Amino acid sequence: MGIHDFWVFAFASLMLNITPGNDMLYVASRSAGQGIRAGIISALGIMTGCLVHILAAVVGISAIIARSATAFDIIKYVGAAYLIYLGVKSIFNKKESSFLRGEKLQPLSNLKIFTQGVITNVLNPKVALFFLAFLPQFINIKNAHPQWQILFMGIWFDCSGTAVNIIVAVLFGKMGNWLARSPRFVRLQEKITGIMLVGLGIRVALTSKK
Repeated sequence: MGIHDFWVFAFASLMLNITPGNDMLYVASRSAGQGIRAGIISALGIMTGCLVHILAAVVGISAIIARSATAFDIIKYVGAAYLIYLGVKSIFNKKESSFLRGEKLQPLSNLKIFTQGVITNVLNPKVALFFLAFLPQFINIKNAHPQWQILFMGIWFDCSGTAVNIIVAVLFGKMGNWLARSPRFVRLQEKITGIMLVGLGIRVALTSKK
């Protein structure tokens, strides 16, 4: 499909998806409080909500590419700067992750759990901003149909994240209390992902100058 460095993208997606965030916190909390089934339903709701952001990215980025290659390059530079910012913030983050605080959620029906997962993701502007920053770094605009590249990468990222969240649901459903008392892995993972984001941003900036 003409995607730049697909395996770099796949690895980066996996690393980002295993970094604890709001979506993972919601899945972990649901699973620990209501069982594995509730956690998996939450993960599927988040997956559905993420599709909304993916479709928006397909339309928005495709429109930018069609309008101006220069504008797209600007978007890539701005996106690279945003990724570096996220990386530095993650590396130097000294606050205790909310993932470890064990938030308790009120029991809900399966439909409400799914709906809440969708809404939680759709109404998070950081998700939309991240897609607009991350996906353009791997798009080959010389390809005749960049929209398919964006859609494929978005779905890959979403499926990767859903697989991770389902694993989280199973783990927290079985041993949530033990995992919640293990902050070292979470902090190490945040720093590794931060370094990766900074490296990706710098790499994009340097290769774009060639």
